[in-house]
Amino acid sequence: MGVPFAGKDRFCPPLSGAILSLIALICSLAFPPALPAADVPTREIEDDSYLRLSLKNAWFTESPGRILANKPFIHTMPGGGRIEVRTETAGGEFMVILARERNNTFPGWAQGSWILTRRMDTGEVSRIRIFLRSDPYTYIQFRPLNEERIQMDAVVYDGYVIRSLPLPVSLDRIMELPVEAVLDLAGSKFPRRYYDPMPERYRDLRSFIAKVRERLPELSFRDDGAIDDRGRYVFINTLEVQNGQPGLNCSGFAKWITDGIRRPFTGDRLAVSPLKEPFGSRTSSYSEALEAQRDPFFGLDWTRNLAAAGIAVRSPSFGTLEEIEVQKNPFASVIMRTRQGSSIRPYPGFLPNAGFGAEGIHPLLYTLAIDEPGHIYLASISNEMGRPRMRQHFHVAALVPYFNEYGNFQVAVFESAAETSFTAFKNRYPGHYINLVRIFAEGSFDP
Repeated sequence: MGVPFAGKDRFCPPLSGAILSLIALICSLAFPPALPAADVPTREIEDDSYLRLSLKNAWFTESPGRILANKPFIHTMPGGGRIEVRTETAGGEFMVILARERNNTFPGWAQGSWILTRRMDTGEVSRIRIFLRSDPYTYIQFRPLNEERIQMDAVVYDGYVIRSLPLPVSLDRIMELPVEAVLDLAGSKFPRRYYDPMPERYRDLRSFIAKVRERLPELSFRDDGAIDDRGRYVFINTLEVQNGQPGLNCSGFAKWITDGIRRPFTGDRLAVSPLKEPFGSRTSSYSEALEAQRDPFFGLDWTRNLAAAGIAVRSPSFGTLEEIEVQKNPFASVIMRTRQGSSIRPYPGFLPNAGFGAEGIHPLLYTLAIDEPGHIYLASISNEMGRPRMRQHFHVAALVPYFNEYGNFQVAVFESAAETSFTAFKNRYPGHYINLVRIFAEGSFDP
């Protein structure tokens, strides 16, 4: 028996209230809500190099035993901000932390915090990490290259937007230089924009998300369900009108969202049949023979056709593949985390007709939010499966990366007639590929 296409229930299961509650609980425990931000532009972070210079001998370069014997203290800067100077140990390393204050706490990742990490046994410096934003998942760090040079990394959500960039300064000097002086050495190679989000640019997107959430109680899940251009609940496969409790599956829900973006401008909804048509060159002699039986590109074609229709509202073009599809990413390696530890692995980037590996979807959406504010992304998830094995696009979701009013990065996920957790979404598909197409979302929404 062939593997059903994305319009079928096997690949768009309903998400019950109990499951959603469990997902929310797990997400809250793994990623506690960020505190309201009070970040300033990175160039305006108050310099603490004078403090680091005074601490260098007793806290940075002294023997590990003596440093760990130091008692923590709080220093008040000229501008009024406070820094807690403390040590922590982890495994075979110890850290000297200059933790900036944030809402009467010193978490260690507040904007401007500075961390020196050394090996416990040899005292060798492993890295210096600096948080340019109040976000534990975005930072820069410096590692020793030789006695006269360092190498710089810039990380956003486990994706390296800079990896091992050599800089002509010693690690010893890094301990006492102003951060901006070091960043000047990197020049244009440092993508500062990823550390200076502007929350006001996402006001319309936040309004869009709120309006989608308001309408979700109207919806139910139904296998193979969608709303056609006449406003009728139909089955995607046959176009027959639904009887009984009407509803949407993952593909129909993505159409409902796209219709909601378009209708305030066009006054109509999209027809179902054209969305099932092939879009782009995405087949081979091998897959062509199985297409009628397996429909392996259903989700890919569906999302591409939706995005082309969405972009046509704002553009006189026909929505070419180059316009609607995300095909580039700004990082070449990612941090892979397992129960056994973490490792850095190359990230292959875009694979035609498949998209991006799921392990890099978080940093990819972060960089897209910065580079393309105001867009949502329809995702088609695929993996090799079935007999014979072939790539099958089996699920569709809408991903909305944005920054809230406090400057905290978030991703709203809408799939199968519900809102789900992004943490659950990305962890659901290890080893899978996620193809993304973009649609610009205004604040207006009327499906």
